[in-house]
Amino acid sequence: MMNSNDRINNYTSLIEDDYEEKTQIVEEKSLIKNLKNTKAYLIEIYGENLGKKTEIETDRAIIGREARCNIVINSNSVSRKHAMIYKKYIDMGNHNSMHSFWIRDLGSTNGTYVGDQPINDIELMNGDTIKVGSTIFKFIIGSDVETAYFEEIYNMTIVDGLTEIHNKRYFLESLEKEISRAKRYERPLCLIMFDIDFFKKINDTYGHLTGDYVLKKMSQVIRDSIRREEIFARYGGEEFAIIMPETPKKSAVTLAEKVRQLIETTIFSFEGHVVPVTISLGVADLNKSISSALELIAFADKNLYKAKHSGRNCVIG
Repeated sequence: MMNSNDRINNYTSLIEDDYEEKTQIVEEKSLIKNLKNTKAYLIEIYGENLGKKTEIETDRAIIGREARCNIVINSNSVSRKHAMIYKKYIDMGNHNSMHSFWIRDLGSTNGTYVGDQPINDIELMNGDTIKVGSTIFKFIIGSDVETAYFEEIYNMTIVDGLTEIHNKRYFLESLEKEISRAKRYERPLCLIMFDIDFFKKINDTYGHLTGDYVLKKMSQVIRDSIRREEIFARYGGEEFAIIMPETPKKSAVTLAEKVRQLIETTIFSFEGHVVPVTISLGVADLNKSISSALELIAFADKNLYKAKHSGRNCVIG
């Protein structure tokens, strides 16, 4: 990763190579001014205060459970003083300076994560995700943070903040559209509903942070294994759905079995624990007796519960 000094050297080299001396002075001052005036925000994209925007106004901001922290997260998975976002200044000469934003873990019990990786002390980049306990923030910085904020708010209406796949709202709207289209053109349409077997036991045994990890990794593995036109969404809790346009039931059952085997053979390892994960799946196809999205969901859910009662880790369709 490029450090702050390397960035300054790169900027200076770029200016010296491409501009005359007079232009160089203007560009350096402009650069300093822009970086000094840049605002930075945290947007909560997963947690109790979904959508909340907090500006990093001071030279350092403490994130933690303690009431005196700048950013308070009232959760037992968060340490009293969990992490610190701070500005790192670089002297540019002539009484000018510029800064970048960094985050440091403060010896927290459960660690601080940036982009799914545990960190000790790292520079933050625009768009980074920060996970503190079960809460996830998006870090945004730039001259037009308001636009970026409203874009993020829109994303939250269609994307689940933890798993980064579509959410229930987007799923329901998409399913209604696909049902209308399938009926209009007399094309096949299938729905897979599935959930994680004994997920409560995973949370109780390994903790909720491990449960979050399982949800996210499973979502990533499945998302990367299905076609782009198939709509994958988190329906709620540990239950998920895949809408399969232009797909007959036999092919949908085949895909469901492929997904089941994929999750069964994937290694889920978090903080030194290997967690066994399996899923149960129910498949339903659109037929003349079904007139709405809720009816198709109920049909798929019925088969999902049959899979549960058949010993789990299987497909019913």
